[in-house]
Amino acid sequence: MIIPKLSVACFAFRPINTFVMLNTLKMVYHSYFHSIINYGIIFWGNSSHSIFKLQEGIIGIIMGVRIRDSCREFFKLLNILPLISQYVISLLLFMVNNSSQFWVNSEICNINTRNNSDFYQPLSHLTIYQNVPFIWVLMYITVFQMK
Repeated sequence: MIIPKLSVACFAFRPINTFVMLNTLKMVYHSYFHSIINYGIIFWGNSSHSIFKLQEGIIGIIMGVRIRDSCREFFKLLNILPLISQYVISLLLFMVNNSSQFWVNSEICNINTRNNSDFYQPLSHLTIYQNVPFIWVLMYITVFQMK
């Protein structure tokens, strides 16, 4: 249901691109496109390749580049986060706001190890359970702790 809404937003950007200044286009992006993307991103963000393509298309329309050109530098120039970065930040904010809902390794096992203060990540072989936002948060936290 989100892709048709974003496609309409992409279509709406084409005619106004020639009449409006860059700051106004950026404001319209945040009020129209970004608000749709940000709603519920922690639930669908791990399967969002086509939505990222739509976001790249909008950035290309704003900056007036061809469809096949890379938009990586334009994201930086416009100070707009790519969808994957928005997803990671949303997961981390979810983690911070709901940290009392997560276990720490010291609560599970009383042995004093160097990973004692890390968050506990339960093992699962079911795909449905692995796609729960709690598990995705723990996976991203584990990756950031390794760095």
